[in-house]
Amino acid sequence: MAQDERRGRDLTDPTVLRTLLARYGIRHTQKSLGQHLLISREALESIIAAADLAPDESVLEVGAGHGVLTVELASRVRRVVAVEVDREILPVLRETTATYPAVEVLGGDLLDVVPAKVFAGVPYKLVANLPYYITAMALRHFIEATQPPALMVTMVQREVAQRMVAEPGDMSLLSLSVRIYGEPRMVAQVPASAFFPPPRVDSAVVRIQPYAEPKVTPAQKHGIFALAHAAYHEKRKQIHNSLSRQLHVEPEVVRAWLTGASIEPALRPQMLSLDDWLRLLSAALAHGWIPPVKLPK
Repeated sequence: MAQDERRGRDLTDPTVLRTLLARYGIRHTQKSLGQHLLISREALESIIAAADLAPDESVLEVGAGHGVLTVELASRVRRVVAVEVDREILPVLRETTATYPAVEVLGGDLLDVVPAKVFAGVPYKLVANLPYYITAMALRHFIEATQPPALMVTMVQREVAQRMVAEPGDMSLLSLSVRIYGEPRMVAQVPASAFFPPPRVDSAVVRIQPYAEPKVTPAQKHGIFALAHAAYHEKRKQIHNSLSRQLHVEPEVVRAWLTGASIEPALRPQMLSLDDWLRLLSAALAHGWIPPVKLPK
């Protein structure tokens, strides 16, 4: 149960939550920061089950809010690093986690968190209820980190979850990023009523299991993203046109890349699988293309 052991409070109880927030003068959570606090025990249990936690593990939780997930994690693992950017709710988080020595609270933007510094090579899992406004950026931040997590379990907007698990035909830069890292699976759908205040959309819990062996090298990942950024910049255009225009490469050269990769030039980028991008990168490099040093954000 999501209990504050010191006071015996159920942190999924809306009445308890309102009282807790009121004590710190918080009438409304900051919508600008995507603050929708989890109050569903069922959703909480789905996240915990998907994380497959062991007592000796470390967990990074971003968007910790009032600590409802934090205390559940802290009762199961050796170390929890809880990150929260909202200065108003930080005192609440510090109170609800005060009796859990496993918890370290970090106040600040999750995009400023450098896992290699926080965990110094020790494996960790990312378990989080990600703010809606920054979900895609947050996922890529940790997937592409020098020390990525050993497992990711995230609560995200349902539409974003659908994009994360999309197959070729509906792929996006987000789904490509996820599939470079691991295999995504939607494990639960969560209604808007599971949050306080309720958002306008439903959510979902997604588990991303890293591959046992990386499918791409760091250099290949850089090259794939250089190509994909160019293609998705005009995602409704045929891929041969968008690549030529965005990379400033002659159309006949791009067609040679695509032919070498056995990719139909008239396809849109969302039709391509990770294997397609790997073949395209190989063909482009074989024709002398050099990926840019810096990728667009």
